[in-house]
Amino acid sequence: MSMVQESVEVDVPLHTAYNQWTQFEDFPRFMEGVEEVTQIDERHNRWKTSVAGVTREFETEIVDQLPDEKIAWRTVGGEVQQMGVVTFERLDDQHTTVRLAMDFEPEGIAEKAADVMGMVDRRVKGDLRRFKSFIEDQGTASGGWRGRITPG
Repeated sequence: MSMVQESVEVDVPLHTAYNQWTQFEDFPRFMEGVEEVTQIDERHNRWKTSVAGVTREFETEIVDQLPDEKIAWRTVGGEVQQMGVVTFERLDDQHTTVRLAMDFEPEGIAEKAADVMGMVDRRVKGDLRRFKSFIEDQGTASGGWRGRITPG
């Protein structure tokens, strides 16, 4: 497995950054290569992505979600193997750090080459920069889910 870790400081309150991140169907608006995310229920999402010219479809399960602190997930079906966590840290009333850590298994020659060349790290860093622009330009979250999901 490969690992990527990136973070970004956003100029919005903690609850605004967290609430927006819970709006999974908005991910294609700021995540490169994410074509569609469909929320199935509180725990499950169906994804369609295109990375290095390869289209993949898979489902994720949220395994731990604590409002204003973290959202952890893992894949449970489809062509992708990954797990990760996004955390939120209040810096002050108007600034938040968003950290993303993800383990993934590159499949196929194109994806393995993209991983070796650091393209996945750059993509995640770009996604976080685009999230920063997206939420700062909006100023408010487009929605929010504040439920608690506990592991196991």
